[in-house]
Parts: sequence; structure tokens; C-alpha cells
Amino acid sequence: MSEADNHVKSTPYNGRIACFGEAMAELMLGSDNSSSAALGFAGDTLNTAIYLRRLLGDAADVSFVTRLGLDSLSTRTLQFIRSESIKTDQISIHPERSIGLYAIETDEHGERSFSYWRGQSAARTLFDENGSADFSVLANYDVLCFSAITLAILPNDIRHALIAELQRLRTSNNVRVVFDSNYRPALWESTEIARECVSAAWRVTDIALPSVDDEQALFDDANEAAVLDRLHSYGITKGALKRGALGPKALGEQNNTEGEAVNFPEATHIVDTTAAGDSFNAGYLSALLSGASDSAAMLAGHNCSLRVIANSGAIIPEDQW
Repeated sequence: MSEADNHVKSTPYNGRIACFGEAMAELMLGSDNSSSAALGFAGDTLNTAIYLRRLLGDAADVSFVTRLGLDSLSTRTLQFIRSESIKTDQISIHPERSIGLYAIETDEHGERSFSYWRGQSAARTLFDENGSADFSVLANYDVLCFSAITLAILPNDIRHALIAELQRLRTSNNVRVVFDSNYRPALWESTEIARECVSAAWRVTDIALPSVDDEQALFDDANEAAVLDRLHSYGITKGALKRGALGPKALGEQNNTEGEAVNFPEATHIVDTTAAGDSFNAGYLSALLSGASDSAAMLAGHNCSLRVIANSGAIIPEDQW
């Protein structure tokens, strides 16, 4: 048993959590010589919501907020989300748009390559009500989780209005904001706009869940130390820097070294690294919200990620969970 395990508390978390962003249909193509495909449903914040709900159990109130279409894949996605006991009352329907689609191919090391068809995704109109920004769907939650992908798919004016609304909710309603800077260059108009928006998001974040690779790719940080310094300059004092096989590092005011003493297990079986970071987020948050220490939360996130990457696709079937 690691030192972190001794600090886990078992207090059931019964707060209200909403993850918001884009849900997509997922085609798992396997290796490049495979002739078969499997259909699933995923999306970074949806993945986190699903694993959060599984880990927190019945005590937690987990919602997913997005916009879908009237197409058959949208209908199946909605059914899938409900099958995971996630609340869907804040999922709206666009009468003309459809759900986005992506395909995954994996190599012999489990590394992924993606192809996307998401230009007409209904989620791109999330928070847009007849040309005006409307964030009422985010009311009445204790924790709000989103990512840079959520920001990237929105129009620039909605992005900035969303960040302002999150700051208002933090100040007025004591909402905790969780952000993951999932950086996908192809979704952004330019690197400069992405940097501006992600920096603004970090400044309204209470629990930060960045990946060192994404941060370096977006901000051209020279090394991990530069990433940490920049993140702390935004006022971040809670969260974890995801570092892949190295294991996460706590994000505290003093470049917290608490996580260095934790023995993070190595991956012994990698099938598909899809949702590695998303599942870490769920494991970390489920433990942290239930009263665990930072070290225990990071270990929980790391172990959840190892479990997910040993399976194919973003979501492990519930009967295999």
C-alpha cells in the first residue's frame, strides 16, 4: 500500500456536477489492416462524466450538458448517456445540425490517429439561443467541468462570454470550475486565439488538470518547470499536471512536490490510449471530491487511466468495468 492510500477518505460525494462540451459518435477501426469497425460514443468531457458517475456511485448527481441533433446517431448518443445514469435534462436539440463523428486507428503500441467529421456538429451552437449567449443550463451546479475542446468548438464571442460567466458563478455561487486544456490545433482559428482563450480559462479555474504535452505544444514552454511556472502565474493552486508514464505532479502554490513520493504504477498492458487523460480527470476528481488528499487523488486518477488504456475505445463497457 502506498503512502497515498493511507489518506483516502470514503465520504460519499453528493454534490451536483456538470461536465459540458461535445459528444461524438466514435468509429473504432482498430489497426490499419483491419476491415471491421465498432461504433461507440465519446467526447473528452463526456468520457470524464461517465467515469465520474461510475466511480462516485449513486450518491453523486452527474449531468452532461451539450447539444445534439435529430439524426439517428444523436438519438443513440442520448440513449447511451442515459444508460450510464447521467442526467440529460440540460441536453438540447438542434433541428438542423447533427452529431460529430470521429474514427480512431491504433498502432501496435496503442497510440492513436484520428479522422474527424464535426463541422456541422450541433454542439457548436451550445449556449447560442437565437443569436444571444444563454448560460442558464449551467445554473444550479456545485462543480463545472470543461476543456479547451469545449472552447474551441464555440464561436469566439461565446467563448469569452462563457469564461466571464464561469467567473461570475465562482464569485456568486461558490461554484468550483475544473478545466483540462485538451489542445487540438485543428479546432482553433489560430495558435494566438487558442493561447488567449486557454490562458483566460486558466484564470477562472479552481481545479486544473493540464497535460504537460498539450501545454508545451500550445505555449512553446521550454520544459516542465516553465509549464509549472506559467500555470502558477494564473493563480492555480489545486490540481495535477498529467505527465504520461512519469505520473502526475501536484499543482500547489510552491510547485508542490507531494506527488513525487507516490509510487505510480507503470502500464503493463496498453491497448488504446484514447481517453487516458479524461479518465485520469475522473479518477482524480472522484477521489478529491470525496475527501482524499492530493496524493491519493493523483494515484486514483493514474490507476483509472491505466485501467482504461488496457481496453479498446474511450469507454469500457459497463459489464466489463
